[in-house]
Amino acid sequence: MNITIVGTGYVGLVTGTTLAELGNSVYCVDIDEKKVEGMKNGVVPIYEPNLEEMFLRNIQAERLFFTTNLKEALDKSEVVYLALPTPPGEDGSADLSYVINVANNIGEMMTEYKVIVNKSTVPVGTADKVKAVISSKTNIPFDVVSNPEFLREGFAVEDSMNPSRVVVGASSEKAQHIMAKIYQPFTNTGIPIIFMDEKSSELTKYAANSFLAVKITFMNEIANYCEKVGADVDKVRLGMGSDDRIGHRFLFPGIGYGGSCFPKDVKALIKSGKQEDFNFQILEATENVNTSQKVILVSEIEKYFGGSIEGKKIAMWGLAFKANTDDIREASSLDNIALLLEKGAKVVAYDSIAENNVQKLLGDKIEYAKSMYEALEGADALFVATEWPEFKNPNFELMAKKMNNKVIFDGRNMYPLEIPEQNGFYYKSIGRKTIVN
Repeated sequence: MNITIVGTGYVGLVTGTTLAELGNSVYCVDIDEKKVEGMKNGVVPIYEPNLEEMFLRNIQAERLFFTTNLKEALDKSEVVYLALPTPPGEDGSADLSYVINVANNIGEMMTEYKVIVNKSTVPVGTADKVKAVISSKTNIPFDVVSNPEFLREGFAVEDSMNPSRVVVGASSEKAQHIMAKIYQPFTNTGIPIIFMDEKSSELTKYAANSFLAVKITFMNEIANYCEKVGADVDKVRLGMGSDDRIGHRFLFPGIGYGGSCFPKDVKALIKSGKQEDFNFQILEATENVNTSQKVILVSEIEKYFGGSIEGKKIAMWGLAFKANTDDIREASSLDNIALLLEKGAKVVAYDSIAENNVQKLLGDKIEYAKSMYEALEGADALFVATEWPEFKNPNFELMAKKMNNKVIFDGRNMYPLEIPEQNGFYYKSIGRKTIVN
């Protein structure tokens, strides 16, 4: 099947490459000429493990194409996926301007029946809005479908090729048949495709992400309570996760959630609720707790240094919001850097993957190290902000030699408590006892 993907951001590029891998001819459209030219030459514009190999393979097989010409791609395709940004506005609501603008263009350009697929995360009722916009521009028949993505950054290729389910909101039998044909390689292997109405499909994505945000935040509150009463959150987590009604995933405490999805989707669902005179009280509480959780260790750092961190050099390991991505959107590292700088500390950071994105944002407000150990030179304390694999088994002896103080504040609970204790480090993590040497 010939398919157009409008937007080559994270979702669009992974979706387009996956659909090409399934044997379709995929035309990826983007207005950024430089980006499109780079992709034509095999340059993957985002960091995602295992994506480049699949990307290059499908370009070589002439199943994956890139263009800035929407009309050209539209004329070749029966199905058009909208994978466009829906950033939060000042009031938290999702900005649909990119989606509506492209819908306008499609309405003006289409010459035969199309299935328009909303792949972007959009508020309930967006399919109706897209339908109304296109209908105002043309009398040619078309259908609008909701098909939300459920990709985890860092595991997007795995998730896209082996999804737990495919959710499709479609009222039209013709559109359902076409979507079933696209995803037949999945259903042939037992992966379910769940058909529903468009509004239920749109809400499914928001509900899933918001629930996971709540789960993470609940565990962070339990971790904070563990510290008050002397319990160990790692043991509590294992005990809870062994209940198959709860499961082990998303029970790891830390310095809050971030990224491109959870913060944005929680805000958007809260705002959508208010528009219907409904208050998502649990989501409002989740948002408030997460805001505090992201910087919960800064007060601990101040406490360790007697109330002031003026002039202290803090080494930071990790800048991405999570491991295996270069995404720094809503990253806890940024909140901590801002607060540490405000309190007069100096920050030297190391993250080989996300560093460039932070440099674009912060410039020379902080220093950037070429290695994890270089960041520790003369550091008064280490702050672990991202759970990159290279940080999991460091050389503590070398760390001690490089640092002014053997002090670690671990926002991701990277180390068993006995390891820093055996190496003579002061070690403060989340929801566990503090090691004082």
